[in-house]
Amino acid sequence: MKKLENKVAVITGASKGIGAGIAKSLAAEGALVVVNYASAKAGADKVVADIISNGGKAIAVQGDVSKTADISRLFDETQKAFGAVDILVNNAGVYKFSPIEQLTEEDFHNQFNTNVLGLLLTTQHALKNFNEDGGSIINIGSVVSNIAPVGSSIYTATKGAVDAITHVLSKELGPKKIRVNSINPGMVETEGTHTAGFIGSDFQTETERTAPLGRIGQPEDIALVAVFLASEESRWLTGETILAGGGVR
Repeated sequence: MKKLENKVAVITGASKGIGAGIAKSLAAEGALVVVNYASAKAGADKVVADIISNGGKAIAVQGDVSKTADISRLFDETQKAFGAVDILVNNAGVYKFSPIEQLTEEDFHNQFNTNVLGLLLTTQHALKNFNEDGGSIINIGSVVSNIAPVGSSIYTATKGAVDAITHVLSKELGPKKIRVNSINPGMVETEGTHTAGFIGSDFQTETERTAPLGRIGQPEDIALVAVFLASEESRWLTGETILAGGGVR
């Protein structure tokens, strides 16, 4: 028996990077996976095709997590395809690093709308669709809430909020048998970190120099932790923030 056999999992922002890695790993353990995406339809379709080619079941559903109507549609489509939800992974996120002198209102709202409001709205709608036996909510935070890198004022603020929300909701949703935990990745090699110029930069070199395990992460490193938190193996864990950064803290 696979760890997540016939469990229904919704993963936001799953068309690439960490989200795609989590979607594939949950599916490999038997979960029925909903791959949410905002705009990257081709990427989401590829993730779904990869899952199906490996014997799994998945669908892709478009939706901007900061918009109530989109999130309502996401869970309507989930219900039609697979039924009640057992696992929610709040992975959708954006980031932009800039010094305090250059940050703008648009930067603030873009990051907070997706990283914080999106997490809250998605969780709110998921609760109406969760399995009566409860389940697992996994928030994707970041190690930045601990290490506070220069130029990350807004992004670090959003991920600090994710930490706080995780702790609050673990208490609020415990009576519903829903566990709420957070994975806080360090630097991970994804399409996003390549596009942002982090890969091959001094930032990567410094991260690898200071990380006890001597490397940056890969999406699978985070996905394996997500499988654990989604499964019965972590049934006694809630309100936890797991730093998954190769020892960076």
